[in-house]
Amino acid sequence: MPAAVKLRLDYTPAELRRLAANGKHANQSRRLLSLAAVLEGRSREEAARIGGMDRQTLRDWVHQFNEHGPDGLKDHWYEGPSARLSAEQLSTLADIVKTGPDRVEDGVVRWRRVDLKRVIEERFGVSYHERTVGKILKQIGFSHISARARHPGQKPETIAAFKKTSKLR
Repeated sequence: MPAAVKLRLDYTPAELRRLAANGKHANQSRRLLSLAAVLEGRSREEAARIGGMDRQTLRDWVHQFNEHGPDGLKDHWYEGPSARLSAEQLSTLADIVKTGPDRVEDGVVRWRRVDLKRVIEERFGVSYHERTVGKILKQIGFSHISARARHPGQKPETIAAFKKTSKLR
């Protein structure tokens, strides 16, 4: 059976409890209380139960505590990958969407995500999935609702004549 991991002894159980009471991070406080229980001589299983974890997880937090001290017991969330389009490129994309497509140059009468995916690849050299293009559009302030496409040969007079002219009550 492997030996238990030794816990550093430069903190007393009272100091760990004080840090837990004054801490702003609930998970860090739970972990500090578990380590205080270990220093008081309680079993690893009981100490782990105090912190709401199993013995293996407690062992992992002991390693973190030994290496980094109380700050090592805080949650460190990964922020994710950095944006592939710069703020300037996003601004340019917003202008492209606002002005709409050129029927001759772009070959479409309204923007779809698949079309914008192609434009982003051509102009900025970045490849996205269509769903991600939708997320980017939402991020820069566009909704998924678009105006109805209008045929280029449509006449305003015909539209006005077709509208219903019922009287208001």
